Amino acid sequence: MPQNVPSFDELMEAAQRSAVHLEMRDQYAVGDEADDFDTWLRTGKRDSDPASEYWAPWVDMITRATARGVVVRRARIVSEPVTDYIRYEHAGAVVNVAAGEQVRWLPRRRAVDLLLPGVDLWIFDGTQVLFNHFSGTGEWADPPMELRTEPELIKQCSVAFEAVWERAAPHDEYEIH
Repeated sequence: MPQNVPSFDELMEAAQRSAVHLEMRDQYAVGDEADDFDTWLRTGKRDSDPASEYWAPWVDMITRATARGVVVRRARIVSEPVTDYIRYEHAGAVVNVAAGEQVRWLPRRRAVDLLLPGVDLWIFDGTQVLFNHFSGTGEWADPPMELRTEPELIKQCSVAFEAVWERAAPHDEYEIH
C-alpha cells in the first residue's frame, strides 16, 4: 500500500461506529492462515482458542473496537455444497463471535438478484471502503487493498452489504451443506 494509505489495523483502530466485512470467495490462500488450514485439513481440528498466537491479535483488535462502541459485522456469501475452506472458516467463526463480531452466512443461490461489488470489502463508519483484491487462486493480489472514499461508491457498497445481511443466517443458525 502507498504510505499515505492507512493500514487495515489503523482503519479498524480509527473506526468509531461500524466496521462491516463482505466476503464472497469460496477459497482463500493467504499465507498467515496456511498452517492452521493445513492442520485442519489433516486433523479436522481448528484452533478455537481466542488467546492463541493465531487468534489473539484479531480478538484483541475486535474486543477494543466493540468496547468503544463499534459494531463489527461479517457477511459471507458461500456456494453450496461448501468448499473445505468454508468448512474451515465456519469452524473458526466461533472465535469471531466470541470476540464480538456478528457473523452471518448467505448461500450464493439466495444472492442471485443482489447487485454486489466485484471483490470483498470492508466499510468503516460508512465513510471509507477498503476493497480486498485476491488472485484467482486466493492469494493477495498486488496491490492487495484499495481504499476509496467516494460517497456514491460507499453508498452502493453499503446497500449491497445490508441486502446480504438482511437475507443471511446468523452463524449459530447456519448449517453447513
